[in-house]
Amino acid sequence: MARDTVETHFLESVAALSPGSRRDPGMPVRPGTTLTGARCRELFEIQLASRLLDIAARWLREQGEGFYTIGSAGHEGNAAVGAAVRLTDPALLHYRSGAFYLTRSAQAGRLAEEGLRDVLLGFAAAAEEPISGGRHKVFGHPDLAVIPQTSTIASHLPRAVGVAFAIERARKLGVEDATWPPGSIAVCSFGDASANHASALSGFNTAAYCAYQGLPLPILFVCEDNGIGISVHTPPGWIKASGHPLIPRFQADGCDLPEAYDAACEAVEHVRTRRSPAYLHLRTVRLMGHAGSDVESAYRAPREIAADLERDPLLATARLLVEAGLAVPDELLGRYETIREHVLKLALESTRRPRLRSAREVMEPLTARRPVQVAAQSTRKAGDRAKLFGETLPEREGPLTLAQAINRTLADILGAYPEVMVFGEDVARKGGVYGVTRGLLKRFGAGRVFDTLLDEQAVLGLALGSATSGLLPIPEIQYLAYLHNALDQIRGEAATLRFFSKGAYRNPMVVRVAGYAYQKGFGGHFHNDNSVAALRDIPGLVVASPARPDDAAAMLRTCVAAAKADGEVCVFLEPIALYNTRDLMDEGDNGWLTPYAPPSRWAETHVPIGKGRAYGDGRDLTIVTFGNGLRMSLRAAIRLTAEGYGCRVLDLRWLSPLPVDDLMRAADLTGKVLIADETRSTGGVSEGVMAALADSGFTGRVARVASKDSFVPLGDAAAHVLLSESHIEEAARKLLA
Repeated sequence: MARDTVETHFLESVAALSPGSRRDPGMPVRPGTTLTGARCRELFEIQLASRLLDIAARWLREQGEGFYTIGSAGHEGNAAVGAAVRLTDPALLHYRSGAFYLTRSAQAGRLAEEGLRDVLLGFAAAAEEPISGGRHKVFGHPDLAVIPQTSTIASHLPRAVGVAFAIERARKLGVEDATWPPGSIAVCSFGDASANHASALSGFNTAAYCAYQGLPLPILFVCEDNGIGISVHTPPGWIKASGHPLIPRFQADGCDLPEAYDAACEAVEHVRTRRSPAYLHLRTVRLMGHAGSDVESAYRAPREIAADLERDPLLATARLLVEAGLAVPDELLGRYETIREHVLKLALESTRRPRLRSAREVMEPLTARRPVQVAAQSTRKAGDRAKLFGETLPEREGPLTLAQAINRTLADILGAYPEVMVFGEDVARKGGVYGVTRGLLKRFGAGRVFDTLLDEQAVLGLALGSATSGLLPIPEIQYLAYLHNALDQIRGEAATLRFFSKGAYRNPMVVRVAGYAYQKGFGGHFHNDNSVAALRDIPGLVVASPARPDDAAAMLRTCVAAAKADGEVCVFLEPIALYNTRDLMDEGDNGWLTPYAPPSRWAETHVPIGKGRAYGDGRDLTIVTFGNGLRMSLRAAIRLTAEGYGCRVLDLRWLSPLPVDDLMRAADLTGKVLIADETRSTGGVSEGVMAALADSGFTGRVARVASKDSFVPLGDAAAHVLLSESHIEEAARKLLA
């Protein structure tokens, strides 16, 4: 394999070094620092191995056998951070933190070859790769407390804050199977360009917000600042100038291993003893470009590239060892060649390992559901109905509205699972904008029911980190429109974790979202959003959409059970307009209220994921609907039935996965299907239902009515663009005719 400029510069520079007087390897490698010569030598070997992994990645790509070349060259100083923290400190790593990963692997007593093989199998997309199984190149390992991160820029920072929050909160709640031991801290690394991202700023602000209130939040943010993001330069001094004033700063030259080690140790000590955040700014360089296909000369001046070569951290550590008399140039050059040959040999071997061979193998982490275990978990009784936090809950209540049923179910869930937390904007003292969480704070305390800052990324980040740490969060997003502010926390972080870790890491959670339209006297688009397309597009995500109070109670228990049993990420869409609805047809008929099922009936009322609910037994027409559409469709069906038509209504209840078997059964019974869809015509749920019918071979007649492709306007104008009962009834009559 040909050697590039970085390799040749390193080799020539080491060969020209002059050995100094030998120092005691047990003493600091340089006066005024604490890193011993022996430890420096160990970390040099790790830095060297990390550099050669980057060389191997490019070689594999040249052979057409490698699929990832974003390397860590120039960032090898992060080995100092890895050496400063404990093996049990959860780490969420930047994609250039290769030396940190190898250091963590060595801390676990693993052979150097094992850490190298982990990374090389990832380059080759081999199914034996220990974290993602060849699905992506990520740094992660369940035995090393390294949580895998996607390449989405800075999206892991809100989760990292959640991990730090959960370290202390799990201990406070007495959760027995908390993931991280007492005294742990969270470590989160990122680049200088990433530090500008909204997700990063959300993470910093949330950490500072907690610290300002005296809440324990032990997190170390590590910015590996190489001064450039792909081709865009970071203004000199920007990272130093742009820090949050409430987060203490520690700085070091990341190319100087002893300096980086001392700064890292000082920062870690601050976080560990004070249980509060700190920011470590490591100035680094970027060698070998952004990735293997990157041509740096297109946007960087030759003198700039040459200056980075002179600051090469691997060369700096080699120079330090030689000048301290702890190594001679020939010895280091010999180690370089020996390890290089070994790494390339391991790289070649990695290409011979099996890769994922089918869609089933690729998707297995997303589809490994266990309905029997979920059913068993769902029927778990709330603490055997004994006293819950000093208060005895009555055995029966009802009939209840939708909002009351959700409130009562949340109380039972909090009573049954000590690891459950309910939080979000306004959910605690106020009890939610619509009173759905009213009374839960008083009953279960501020450790489990609490208000957050007004930032959806922060809310979901707390949930993600808590869920990864042995807790079971039920965050609330106040309105569906607000979820889109932070959707990547669901799409890029929550839903991908099982996929990129083969299920070794999970973030079980149930995200409650007040949504849909039809609120009376309130609203406009931001409080009446009818778009769920972005949720239905996320692989593996469970989307529940109950309309009736009894369904809401049973389905919420199912979502929590699925989170517990299978690590599911569930979004629980609650129709705001039905929260306090009491009647079905006539005022005072109480046709929308239902009794609350006592624990003795939880088994018989269990609703499996992906199971619809049928109303009526007509043979002329099937109306398929969900959410607010259920009430409108039932009213239309009752009127049509009174005229002699045989109608049945299928409430989908689950928008992902769709209840395809129930759909086909109901469709085949009538041969005519009308889809009543309150979401938009384009990208709405009805498109998925029609596709499911077609894919399953349905040959009957199909029609649909849906809301217009419009945002929801204020006041009476909303009726012009939203699905209505009259639309449903008119379309039904056309099909029946």
